[in-house]
Amino acid sequence: MMAADSAAVALGDHFILFERLPLIYGRVPKVANSSVKAALTRLLEQPPDEGWRTTSDAFWRRGTHGETRLINAEAASQRRATHLIFSFVRNPFDRLVSAYNNKLIENDSLSGAMERMGLERGMPFERFLEVVIHTADADLDVHLLPQSTILCHEGVPVPSFIGKLEAINEHWRALRRRLRQWGLPPLGRLPAKNVRRDGNTDLSGYFHNPQLIDLVLERYRQDVELLYADQPLDQLAQGILTQSPAVWERWSEPVGSLT
Repeated sequence: MMAADSAAVALGDHFILFERLPLIYGRVPKVANSSVKAALTRLLEQPPDEGWRTTSDAFWRRGTHGETRLINAEAASQRRATHLIFSFVRNPFDRLVSAYNNKLIENDSLSGAMERMGLERGMPFERFLEVVIHTADADLDVHLLPQSTILCHEGVPVPSFIGKLEAINEHWRALRRRLRQWGLPPLGRLPAKNVRRDGNTDLSGYFHNPQLIDLVLERYRQDVELLYADQPLDQLAQGILTQSPAVWERWSEPVGSLT
């Protein structure tokens, strides 16, 4: 990641704004983010230049011929009435384990942010969790940031549509219906990019100790209470959802449609 992009992450530029469409995507790492970005390239009028990785944030900032840019939650919130703003989230316990396995176990090197946090490749999960819990949001690697921190402005969710990874196919279809209501171009099916772990997952090997569950709840309480309040905590910590999660949605009518 280039220095400018690192600064952008620190400032919270987590939303992709389409300049010519009333559409904004709040991207949450470790939540089908690469797949959603791949789908969004279908909305670009000009094909990407060679050399750009379309799943990277740098592409959406500088590589779309001015069709998109990255903005922060405050700027996105100011467009609630005129844009369809959407995102997807994930069981915070499962997202945390996914980040640990991918970034500290599978990858050959750590990001600069993770190194500055004091994380180490292959470190025990319990120690990893202790470091995350005691690191301020401003110092967290973006893959470990609470989803509510990414998506909220002044404690209020910015998107009007927040789907759940655990019901990704159903909720993607619901998003496509919302796009049609706004008169936006179709997105088509969600491509599979960087798929590793999703859906209901047995997390008992990681959260076998109730104290570990309490630690996660201490750090990611707003994620749990805002986004997964309909799920019992003990079941959520085991990756077992007692019912199909619902879309979090703020009902709003489009101000206008494309002509």
